[in-house]
Amino acid sequence: MQEIVPLLSFFQNDLREAGCDEAGRGCLAGPVFAAAVVFPLDYYNPILNDSKKLSEKKRHALRTVIEQEALDFAVASVSAEEIDRINIHQASYLAMHRALDMLKTPAEYIIVDGNKFVPYQTLPYSCIVKGDGKYLSIAAASILAKTYRDEYMHNIAVEHPEYDWLSNKGYPTIKHRNAILELGLTPHHRKTFRVTDPQLRLF
Repeated sequence: MQEIVPLLSFFQNDLREAGCDEAGRGCLAGPVFAAAVVFPLDYYNPILNDSKKLSEKKRHALRTVIEQEALDFAVASVSAEEIDRINIHQASYLAMHRALDMLKTPAEYIIVDGNKFVPYQTLPYSCIVKGDGKYLSIAAASILAKTYRDEYMHNIAVEHPEYDWLSNKGYPTIKHRNAILELGLTPHHRKTFRVTDPQLRLF
């Protein structure tokens, strides 16, 4: 069993800090989701961690805790159509910006998972590689983005069960890729993410 290392808060001069992360960047279908989470300055949760290191059951249990204990949180998405128009990298940043827009109390400092970010308004920010495994607010954002996106994919899976979205959530599994090659694309697919046999190519 993997040991869960307690995460930290990232304090920047006591500014109201929002952690941001996205889910669904590497998918062939569905939107990309992002979340922004603001915790109290003294917040601590020993089991909160990167969503990829948690079971689905634990993610959903922590989602309830996050939504109850955060000072503020928001989840936003960018559609497959928008992704095709502006590319997945810009769409990921746009989803984060939309989540930040939705916060009831505006953030004063932003911490983002990864090594790049498109500045939001004039706010200062820090990019943190593997930040979802280091800082509480980013880990919380990763959990919210992941669980909200998974729910979305579960809902649209009813329309197109042959693509196995209940299991793969739109990611490029062999079954998903084979279904695309055999049946073609749905309105939920990202048209600029092309599938060839046997290799997957992203354009």
